Amino acid sequence: MFTLTEIEDVVAIPPRDFGKPLKKVALERLREAYEGKIIEELGYVVMVVDVEVDPIGMLLPRDGSTYHRAKAKLLCFSPRIQEVGEGEIVEITEFGAFIRVGPLDALLHISQIMDDYITYDERHSILTGKKTGKKLEVGDDIRFRIVAVSLAHGTTGKVGVTTRQPYLGKIEWIKESLEKAAPKSEKAEAVAGEK
Repeated sequence: MFTLTEIEDVVAIPPRDFGKPLKKVALERLREAYEGKIIEELGYVVMVVDVEVDPIGMLLPRDGSTYHRAKAKLLCFSPRIQEVGEGEIVEITEFGAFIRVGPLDALLHISQIMDDYITYDERHSILTGKKTGKKLEVGDDIRFRIVAVSLAHGTTGKVGVTTRQPYLGKIEWIKESLEKAAPKSEKAEAVAGEK
């Protein structure tokens, strides 16, 4: 999900910043240009980690700024379809839950939570399975699979996730299902050992 990517760019240094350290000014300019934005080839740019700036810049006619070549390292978040991850529920609505996935919020649609009819308690912001009684609340930790990604150029993106597959869902549910499965396998091993 997270990658460290190196890019090359040209940074404009305005005359008001000529006395300041070049690397510091270039880092500020690159942060303004990249951080918090979605770039299709890179994903969501979380932060500019480091920059190397050519100390010799170029001048353009009728422009007081100097232009310097720079190489920058960017920490990027780019979710991939079918990738499994974990996150915290940050909001519950009548149509599903929003899960913090890196720097973005992913939608867990009500139809993708579990194989059960789900009711929404608006007063307490809780989603409850009618037959199973399983509940989702703000602050719950969830394991999910990414099923849809739409990162358009700009500052917004959409990520869709599901928990309707084995070993996905609320972490407590996964632990319960593993505990139920463990005694069966231990019994099978004990019987096999007796033979």
